[in-house]
Amino acid sequence: MASFEDFGLVKQLGYALDDLGFSQPTPIQEQAFSPIRSGQDVVGIAQTGTGKTLAYMLPLLQDLKFSKQLNPRILILVPTRELVLQVVKQIESYTAYQNVRIQGVYGGTNINTQKASLAQGCDIVVGTPGRLYDLALSRALALKSIKKVVIDEVDVMLDLGFRFQLVNIFELLPERRQHIMFSATMTEDVDQLIQDYFIQPKQVAIALSGTPLDNIAQSCYKAPNFLSKASLLAHLLSDREAFSKVLVFVPNKRHADRLHGLLEESFGSTVDVIHSNKTQNYRINAIEGFEEGQTRILVSTDVMARGLDLDSISHVINFDVPKYPENYMHRIGRTGRAEHRGQSILFYTKKEEDGKNAIEDLMDMQIEELTWPEEAEITNELLPEERDTPREHHNPLKRDEQGGSAFHEKKEKNQKTNQGGKYRREIAKKYKKPKTRGDKNYNKRKRR
Repeated sequence: MASFEDFGLVKQLGYALDDLGFSQPTPIQEQAFSPIRSGQDVVGIAQTGTGKTLAYMLPLLQDLKFSKQLNPRILILVPTRELVLQVVKQIESYTAYQNVRIQGVYGGTNINTQKASLAQGCDIVVGTPGRLYDLALSRALALKSIKKVVIDEVDVMLDLGFRFQLVNIFELLPERRQHIMFSATMTEDVDQLIQDYFIQPKQVAIALSGTPLDNIAQSCYKAPNFLSKASLLAHLLSDREAFSKVLVFVPNKRHADRLHGLLEESFGSTVDVIHSNKTQNYRINAIEGFEEGQTRILVSTDVMARGLDLDSISHVINFDVPKYPENYMHRIGRTGRAEHRGQSILFYTKKEEDGKNAIEDLMDMQIEELTWPEEAEITNELLPEERDTPREHHNPLKRDEQGGSAFHEKKEKNQKTNQGGKYRREIAKKYKKPKTRGDKNYNKRKRR
């Protein structure tokens, strides 16, 4: 079994890893170390929770020498604000015994404050593509000294529509640079980005995107509707000892707020919610409260699925079936981290059954279905978006899509289209364009 001592790390890094309690590298950390240090482009494919941040930071910090220059030498791009804060915090722990200046930049906060911080100089800048591009355009951030570019969770960035900013940032970087990309899934967009900008990259693949994590127990419940799911969730969460730290994923912001309101009635301040409509300070406080144990239950949307790196999560509850099967893997990857056992529970309705089957096909395994507990109420009440819209066949203000008995073709005289006035149709053709002094033959005719 390999250990960090085999890497020949500088003693400052070794001290930091000892303080963090890290003794043995994960597979992605072991296999990525040498290729990244060699300077070649690297593409890493690994599940969430496998130590990807340390996998790319360890070789970069090993060769990062002290410098007083103001412009950064390492650029790290991540998709969400939460991930910026997380990566900055992790790098600070790795560099506890080194003199390395790290700066995080992200939207939702005062850009002038970030400009002032960058003016003091930094070695590593971590940022979201949108804010980083704005800083580069305003010349508050100079990218001319960047030697290493890390793109973390690149598939999420492309899903969020950051390709435009990524491409523009690449145009501002020096031609000679090393690209390091980490992703949990390999999509067509990711592959196209690699073809456009990477030079013969070394691929380090630890696990396929559909490979279930061995230390996560998975189960599911079939429910008729949203409110029945909420009742089941409240029943499960009443076991405070077993469900000690629970992350609940919902499909959108509206469902997040609605579910939070329902759970708040039973669990009060021990439940919180986080999504992109919340202010940056609210989101930071919600994550910190969840991490420190002030709240036991955190309701989150998919945007947060890979912006959260929280320890000791006992359960991940999938309140819905995600649109893409790969997102299920990202969700459950929030639990069972750092070799701890985790639990994942999926709620699905009849309409979501195909999505559940797609997840099982991706993982090549069946998710164990549990019996509905008697204590959980099943209701027939539906949300407005769950109800079928009735067809109003005899409403004179609404015409059926396929047309009813009163539908008929237009008469020939009503099928005519506007061809313009008489001048455009007839006179303009007859006399053509009037002669003007701009006519090149005007002066010749006048002299004659």
